[in-house]
Amino acid sequence: MHLEMLICVILIIPSLVLCSPAKNGYIEARAPKKDIVTIPEFPQDLPAKPDAAVLPTCLLCVCLIGSVYCEEVFPQMTAIPALPRETTYLYARFNQINKIKNKDFADMGTLKRIDLTGNIISEIEDGAFSKLTNLEELFLAENRLTKLPMLPSKLTTLNANFNLLKSKGVRSNAFKKLPELAFLYLGNNKLEVIPQLPESLQIVHLNNNNINTITDQTFCKGNTTQYIRSTMEEVRLDGNPLVLAQHPNSFICLRNLPTGHYH
Repeated sequence: MHLEMLICVILIIPSLVLCSPAKNGYIEARAPKKDIVTIPEFPQDLPAKPDAAVLPTCLLCVCLIGSVYCEEVFPQMTAIPALPRETTYLYARFNQINKIKNKDFADMGTLKRIDLTGNIISEIEDGAFSKLTNLEELFLAENRLTKLPMLPSKLTTLNANFNLLKSKGVRSNAFKKLPELAFLYLGNNKLEVIPQLPESLQIVHLNNNNINTITDQTFCKGNTTQYIRSTMEEVRLDGNPLVLAQHPNSFICLRNLPTGHYH
């Protein structure tokens, strides 16, 4: 009786397997060749470190419908990335962005909020935001700004706390031209005087600057006692070389006196 079953004898020989049928002879079957991996011999042969400037924005950042989140990006982000055309909200906080150029937000008319808190921005080109006709909220806190650029007319909130702003770097009418500005934060800067403030303001923080004087028209209208600034809810002037008692008529139009600790 002939057996049809094949009996394979596996020999443990590197890269060689021998199988025998039920009769005589061996059939050689070699193991498949493995891919050869070349290991770089020198450090310069290693792949270059990825550069944030050349990677697609939505690979570096989280892109949702209308929102782009680029927070604490690695590798370090030093400039505004190219944004999807439909971007409405941009959060690029805590990076190493050092300059804002006019081209960074060109043709981005959909933007309503830009948050650049916690970068190292020392310069913003004057037209960088001026054409953003729908921009309502702009956050520039914790940077190195010495002056402010032109601001879009629909702005309702500006936070530039913790910068290096001096009065010469802020146009005297920069905020007066913003009829919808309600929240203005300029604390912890180096301002010497208070800029002109729009009637729309509800909260203004000017604490921890170098302001040493105010007039009867800074907040009120000095030629009348009938005027009440009904929209103004909170004023902070603490931390300035300013003695409020020397300016008793400067706050008579306000519903509340400035908050904070004063000498």
